[in-house]
Amino acid sequence: MTMQLVTFLQIQTAKDCVSPLPNRVPETQKSSTMVIAYLPQHELDAKEDHLYLKPAIAPFAGRLGGNQDFIVDRNDPKNLEVLEQVPDAAPCMTLAEIFDLRGFASLDLWKFAMLECVASLMNVFISCWVTTHPLSKTTSPTTEAGVYATVTFFSPLFGGITNLLLTPLLIYTFAPSSGGHISPTITLATFFARIISFPRMVLYVGGQTLGGALAGFALNSAYGNREFTVGGCHIDSTLVPAKDGLVIEFLACLVLIFLAFGVALDPRQAKVFGHATSPWLVGVTLLIVSWGTAFTREGYIGASLNPARCLGAYVASSFPTYHWIHWVGPLAAAIGHGLVYFVDPLWTETRSSP
Repeated sequence: MTMQLVTFLQIQTAKDCVSPLPNRVPETQKSSTMVIAYLPQHELDAKEDHLYLKPAIAPFAGRLGGNQDFIVDRNDPKNLEVLEQVPDAAPCMTLAEIFDLRGFASLDLWKFAMLECVASLMNVFISCWVTTHPLSKTTSPTTEAGVYATVTFFSPLFGGITNLLLTPLLIYTFAPSSGGHISPTITLATFFARIISFPRMVLYVGGQTLGGALAGFALNSAYGNREFTVGGCHIDSTLVPAKDGLVIEFLACLVLIFLAFGVALDPRQAKVFGHATSPWLVGVTLLIVSWGTAFTREGYIGASLNPARCLGAYVASSFPTYHWIHWVGPLAAAIGHGLVYFVDPLWTETRSSP
């Protein structure tokens, strides 16, 4: 059965998960009438002008930049049908709800996975193209300034700036529908934090990976040959062992996940940053981490942070023996992050008795 889209839902803090901060929705808005609490006041005042044309909002706790405002009340009987079809329409899922395999039959989840595929294709192609350069041997700096006066220091900056500008725009574009994860790293992190269901995680990662592979075919055609490397996806294995690369990848992904959650998914930060600001802070995080890991270790040109991106780069060029670190690193970081959020949860659960 296709997931119901909720139009002008009562987007409020769920009664079954009480935020440590006061409720963000005024009591006057808590009624049977569905209200979008995050709209600017002038839009709320003008909503009567569009009685028969209203935006469709899919309730989803894992919307990046949404700070878990786009959810339904798990204790409200009116939402039982929606929650049966979409368990992650509200946070604090049980294991049975997380692993409800009926989600694989949801046409909407497949549609959202397709959108994640498109977002991943766009992101992988542009971010790879900006940092693509011909194969060359690793050389040591010859000046007193060291690496800070070389292209090794400045070249990754362009990739970081691309992340800063492109990532927020992609989140704005795709978040209203699919949640704007774009990367398997974010999807895995939301899964281990009990924010999204297992079927959604599998479909999203599959879509993002497919998008990365398609971008790789496009990148190969655009560049004209396979003799190139991509920033964030190349390790000189004669200088940097794979285990060292794994350590950097794990810690870089851990930083990205924690900061992305802190600004774009934590309901306690909604009033601090707002839905318009948090995607840009995710972009800033990507800039800092991707650039900051790119020049310190000779032979290592930056953390991947997105396994689908490196998959696309290798589809376009050739697969190295160390590609596994681009998957194991984010997976380990997502598990570690999930354990922390299990110890220090975002919500205090107070489910009503059935």
